[in-house]
Amino acid sequence: MGDDVPTTPESSGQDELPDWRRQFAQEARAEQPDPAMLCLLIGAVADPGLGQAGLDEAQIELDRLAGLLPFRPAGPRSWATALGELLGARCGFEGSPGDYQRLESSLLPEVLRRRRGLPILLSVVWMEVARRAGAPVYGVALPGHFVVGFGTPGGGPGEQVLADPFDGGRLLTGADAELLVAGATGEPLDPAMLRAADPLEIVLRVLNNIRAWAAARPERTDVQLWAVELSLLLPAHPARLRYERAQLLVQRGDFLGGARDLEAYAEIVEVVEPGTAEMVRGRARAARARLN
Repeated sequence: MGDDVPTTPESSGQDELPDWRRQFAQEARAEQPDPAMLCLLIGAVADPGLGQAGLDEAQIELDRLAGLLPFRPAGPRSWATALGELLGARCGFEGSPGDYQRLESSLLPEVLRRRRGLPILLSVVWMEVARRAGAPVYGVALPGHFVVGFGTPGGGPGEQVLADPFDGGRLLTGADAELLVAGATGEPLDPAMLRAADPLEIVLRVLNNIRAWAAARPERTDVQLWAVELSLLLPAHPARLRYERAQLLVQRGDFLGGARDLEAYAEIVEVVEPGTAEMVRGRARAARARLN
């Protein structure tokens, strides 16, 4: 039930999407998707009052921050130090455990305004400011804790420098990275974990965080639903998200829409999991019965 499945512009119904969602779908299918733009569009979907003016304001702020870097550093460590001094020490971008309880911590426009957020959103700020200033920067998706890398992904000492924006930009030693991974998984650090994260992997991880936040709050199925629907607009996504969307529709009283999604999902999984497909069709029949 967790296999990734591709979508096409036709299957995602882009032409029928509201403006922000249509832009999100188009950006996700660009030759080089821009994770910062995709995160800004997530913010626009979350806050209908943000509007184009709010997106423009966020872009201006990112440009302003990039312009505050006083020089072009000579190497990865110099870049990481300069960004830490600017964004962490001077501008106060950081996080705390309490930020995990706030939806705003996963919305880039709010993170830029509050200068607080989850590790992955603070890392998006760092990456975008550094990119605009010309740095060799990328995200590093350590299990349970996203950080930023400068230099050569997976390179040796001096070739790759890791910084933790959640901790104000603290530079991480190899031992620090090992402790972060061990704390999250109980397993040793795999060098493959130090590769540059794919832009769409970053965006899906952001949306997963939003879904998890909403799933813990039964009164916020609205948030969980739009986060699932944006995830489904990505070129590839876990098939189980279609099942999650169907369940949410039923939960929110759209029994017919939920039944249709359940039946469509049953067709997807039938080849590999016929028992699951039959169970899902049973739930579709139960949803339709609630219309009577």
